[in-house]
This record gives sequence, structure tokens and C-alpha cells, in this order.
Amino acid sequence: MNRTASPLVVAGREYRSRLLVGTGKYKDFNETRAAIDASGAEIVTVAIRRTNIGQNAGEPNLLDFLPPSQFTILPNTAGCYTADDAVRTLRLARELLDGHPLCKLEVLGDPKTLFPNMPETLKAAATLVKEGFDVMVYCSDDPIQAKMLEDIGCAAIMPLASLIGSGMGILNPWNLRLIIDQSQVPVVVDAGVGTASDATIAMELGCDGVLMNTAIAHAQDPVLMASAMNKAVAAGREAFLAGRMARKFYSADPSSPTSGLIGS
Repeated sequence: MNRTASPLVVAGREYRSRLLVGTGKYKDFNETRAAIDASGAEIVTVAIRRTNIGQNAGEPNLLDFLPPSQFTILPNTAGCYTADDAVRTLRLARELLDGHPLCKLEVLGDPKTLFPNMPETLKAAATLVKEGFDVMVYCSDDPIQAKMLEDIGCAAIMPLASLIGSGMGILNPWNLRLIIDQSQVPVVVDAGVGTASDATIAMELGCDGVLMNTAIAHAQDPVLMASAMNKAVAAGREAFLAGRMARKFYSADPSSPTSGLIGS
């Protein structure tokens, strides 16, 4: 079996791509579609409170550009600050998407940092799982709370790398590794990726996937950046599977053999 071709499995469904992308912040739906095609992503996340997927009659519908027959639509609760708002939003999304159970839960703590409100996130996750949703959950990089979300029954854990939209990259790789090592469900880095090397690092750490939006949509050339992210995620996955060489501090190791040198 080709290990690098092994699929990402979320809620029992297989995906070839380990890059998940958002659909906001592009100049129009045409650019959105072009960037997503370049990314190779199969799962695309949609902010239900900000994007029309049928709830606003007469307005352009994102699903005309990204049909559910071609992509897995991942409705998210961006802009929700309470568990009740998040649950209500995802119930609406499930109706709009004909009973589609996969969702991305995020309950924010404040509008400045967009850091997750973990008590409300845990509350919403418990309700949604009981109602049959397959919950991919945005959370802090706290291993204890990540384990609590998995124990509730979430389908994937999505810790932040750094603040949403910051482009700061992975600020605490050690906590991510703790979450990865303990988790029996996919771990997908969500928020903070700024460029291709950030995505590669996340995958080299052992993450199962990376979700991003701003890093692509706010690039000077979003379509080209989407292509770069596609390659970066694939390269990071291969490097993780290959297993990097051990770090050797204060010791050099010649790449060529030292025995049999001319003149020795």
C-alpha cells in the first residue's frame, strides 16, 4: 500500500486531500472556485451566518459555484458567541443541506481575538452530538479540553495554531503534539496558518490535516497560494511518514563516508 496515498477519514468518509479550505474573504465566488480547485480540497467550510447557501432567496448562492455533488460542504458557526446560537445555526444548516450531519463548531469568546470559548464549546458539542451531528470542533490547544471534546463524541479535533486570521503560524508545537499523541480521531490544525511552510510544519508534527482560509484568500495571488498550500500539505505528510533524521546537537555527521579516503 502507498502510505502517502492513505486517505483522511472523517466521520467514516474518506478524502484524498488533507487540506480543508474556507470560502470567505475572496473578491467574488468565481475567485473562490478557482482557488479551491487549485487547492485540491474536497471539504470546504462555509460560514452560515455570513454566506448564502439558500437561506436568502434572490442572492447569489455559493452552492451554485461549489455544488455538494462535487464538494463536502462543512457548515460552520463563525460569528457565534454562545452554545445556543451555534446549535441553532447548525440546525438551520442541516435543513438547508438536506440533513447533512457534518459540521464545524466554533463558539468564540470575544470579537477581538476570536479565541474559542471552551465552556460554551463543550456545551454545544454535547448537544450536537446527541442530535446526530458529526462535529468537527475548533478549540484551544489545551490537551485536557481536547480530550474532553473527543470523549463527548466529536468527529475531529481542530486546535488553533495561532489566532484566526493572524498568519502567525504554529506558536505552540508542543501542545499540538500532546493532542495528536492522545487523540483517536483526526486532528486538524485550524486558524493561524500564514504561508505554505506553516502548513508543512503542521503536517510534519503529525496532524491529519490543515484547515485555512485567510492565508489563501488574502494572498496577493490567492489561486497561486492555494496551489502552494496543496503541495505543502502533501509534502508535510510525506515527511511525517518518512520519519525525519534525529537531531544531533554539537555533533556533525559527514554525509559522505570517511573510510577509504584518497591518501588515507
